[in-house]
Amino acid sequence: MRIAVAGATGNIGTLTVAALETEGHDVVRVSRSLGVDLSTGAGLDEALTGVAAVIDVTSAPPADRAETVAYFGTATRNLLAAGERAGVRHHVLLSIVGLDRIEGNAHYAGKREQERLVAAGPVPWTIVPATQFHDFAAMVASWTEQDGVAPIAPLLVQPIAPQDVARVLAEVAVGEPRGRYADVAGPDPQDLVDMARRTNDARGHTVKLVPSWSAIFDSSAAGNVLLPGEGARVMPTTFDEWLAGQRLA
Repeated sequence: MRIAVAGATGNIGTLTVAALETEGHDVVRVSRSLGVDLSTGAGLDEALTGVAAVIDVTSAPPADRAETVAYFGTATRNLLAAGERAGVRHHVLLSIVGLDRIEGNAHYAGKREQERLVAAGPVPWTIVPATQFHDFAAMVASWTEQDGVAPIAPLLVQPIAPQDVARVLAEVAVGEPRGRYADVAGPDPQDLVDMARRTNDARGHTVKLVPSWSAIFDSSAAGNVLLPGEGARVMPTTFDEWLAGQRLA
C-alpha cells in the first residue's frame, strides 16, 4: 500500500516510516527538508500521487496561540485539499489526549484546529489521540531551563513509548477510517516532575526542577485531565523500560 507520512523526518515520523516499511508498504516522506512544503502546498500534489492513505504527525514551530493555530490550519487545509485531488481514501491525524480540556497551551489550540478541519474535511478520516511520549518530561524541562533551574508543571500523565505510537498509526492507516479512535496510552500513570528528574539522571544531565504552573501548562491541566479515558488502548512499553534505553545510550 502506498502511504504518505507528513512530518516524516521528525521523531514520530521517522518511527512511523520505519513501522510501515517493516510491513512492506511503499512510504512517501512528506517534509519541507525533502522539498514538500505544507505551508505553501509546494510539491504536495506530486507527493500524493497514487497515495491511498496519509498519516499526519506534523508539529508546529514554537509560537504564540494565533500563529500556532494559523500554522496548523494552513498546513492541514493544504494537506486535505491535495489529498482530495489525489483521491486519498484515508487521512490519519495524530492528536493528543485531553486536548479539549486544556485552554492555556498554544500547541493544544493548534491541534484542536487540526482536529476540527480533519473532521469537517473532504477525506475520510481517523483521529488518533495519544498521551504524552516518554521523552516529553525532559523536553518540557529543557524549554524552561535557565541557569541550571527548570520550572515544570506537576502534571499527572500516562506516557507512551514513541515506537508504540508509530505502530498504532501504521496499523490504523491500512484499515478503514474510524472517525475518532480510542485514546492510546502507555501502561502506567506517572508524575511529570519525577519523569523529568529520572530522565535527566539517566542522561547525566544536572538541573534543579521546580514544580510550577506556567504559560505552557496552567492549572487547567491538573488532576486527571491528561489521563486516557475509558476504553483506551494501552500499549505495553513502560516508562522504566524506555528509561533503561536512555541509560544505555
